[in-house]
Amino acid sequence: MAGSPAWLLLLALGLCCLGIQGQEYKMTARFSDSSITHPRLGQRLVLECLTTNDDSGVFWVRLDKDGTLHFIVFISSLPRATFEGNKKTSTRFEATKSRDFYQLVVKSFMPQDEGNYFCLMNSNRMLYFSPGQPAFFPVTTTAAPTTPAPTTQRGITEKDPCLKTPNPETIKEKELNFFCDIFIWVPLAGACLLLIAALAVTIRLCQQTRRRRCRCKR
Repeated sequence: MAGSPAWLLLLALGLCCLGIQGQEYKMTARFSDSSITHPRLGQRLVLECLTTNDDSGVFWVRLDKDGTLHFIVFISSLPRATFEGNKKTSTRFEATKSRDFYQLVVKSFMPQDEGNYFCLMNSNRMLYFSPGQPAFFPVTTTAAPTTPAPTTQRGITEKDPCLKTPNPETIKEKELNFFCDIFIWVPLAGACLLLIAALAVTIRLCQQTRRRRCRCKR
């Protein structure tokens, strides 16, 4: 029984370790100003990471439109900030810890800062991610350019309603009528000419006959 306290201590440590390994941490990434839905160009944007464990520090990362993760900063619980390239400061970001929040500040929001922002924590060789906070510019719909109505000139681009494509049947009918006219009027014209010529001959013969009679009476 002398070893029972040692067994009890080992059992307590084992239960404690199991409790730590089975513990789940909740993390939330959000805008500091809840009224923000879309950041504006050049806006100072503040994001907060809320976690149930503030002893392990927090990483901030960004997932861009192409699906690539970008490390931004690690904020320790002391707090100390370590930016990309193991730098203590950044020209584009600020990072600090305030009470239960790990804040990330985008000094001037630009197109290259668009993406989904996550905070994550490494605890007991486990990674815990927050849901992503999207930060994108508002989608602007550009209206299609209105094409001015083309100016038309009569006889060039605008079709004259009076100009119609001739019907082939109409053309054939006109040709037939033309040939019929030729066959009718040409003989009539020839007959008229013969009548005129006969009339002229008759008149001339009558004149000669009268002259002869007149000469005989004398």
